Amino acid sequence: MPYLLIVTLLWAFSFSLIGEYLAGQVDSDFAVLARVVIAALVFLPFTVWRGLPGRLLAGFWLAGALQFGITYLCLYRSFTVLTVPEVLLFTVLTPIYVTLLDDALARRFNPWALVAAVVAVGGGAIIRFKPLEGDYLLGFLLLQLANATFAAGQVLCRQLLARYPVEQPLQRYFGHFFLGALVLALPSFLLFGNPAKLPHTAVQWGVLLWMGLFATALGMFWWVKGSTRVNAGTLAVMNELHVPAGLVVNLLIWNRDADLPRLAAGGAVILASLWLNRLGRRLA
Repeated sequence: MPYLLIVTLLWAFSFSLIGEYLAGQVDSDFAVLARVVIAALVFLPFTVWRGLPGRLLAGFWLAGALQFGITYLCLYRSFTVLTVPEVLLFTVLTPIYVTLLDDALARRFNPWALVAAVVAVGGGAIIRFKPLEGDYLLGFLLLQLANATFAAGQVLCRQLLARYPVEQPLQRYFGHFFLGALVLALPSFLLFGNPAKLPHTAVQWGVLLWMGLFATALGMFWWVKGSTRVNAGTLAVMNELHVPAGLVVNLLIWNRDADLPRLAAGGAVILASLWLNRLGRRLA
């Protein structure tokens, strides 16, 4: 639990840093690539290449591609069409995806998770009294893909570490996680990146360095390590905590003029969807 709480605080600041200093100013593909490269460089000196189960290593490459590659490529793009509070509130659906994936692996189906998802979408509509169309719809869909892949990466890492116990500590092979992310992040920048929008201020480079070292390298490592020390229900709850924490940081420091009543009403509905999801799991 302490690992997950520390990462929650790190990520609470990360959302606002991205929204305030990187989104719309620094190419999103480069921002993701920079974080992956920095994190990979942190772990590569300790990385073991032999003597580990092939499926464990291949699984970590896949988890990295999902949980950081696809997730963060979508997340950064969503910041160009959504505000930081909207991004935070729409990422609250991640625990529902964790539930669905956990049920799928256990070969069971809980319809309450789908009911909760519908309720959460209603909360998103309250936040913005507009049809889900255009850029807003694009941002919402990007975040749902990010939520699903982030959840898939978490479930996969838990399964891998439980199924293939090894004597080597996690830090000796966690570098493979970021190499998997690099497989997607590098081609994405080469194909879609805009070299004219590279960081051009010390603050932007500093934010990327902080994000790479702390939010990415240590954050992802501690999150995966912490996820193996709690049950699936606790992990789902911890996926929720970054939302109120991130909103407090963003509203108090950067976004004091936000429409708080509407944001609170929509957020309450979305959080209620999570209660429905947990209630359904107990009744199933």
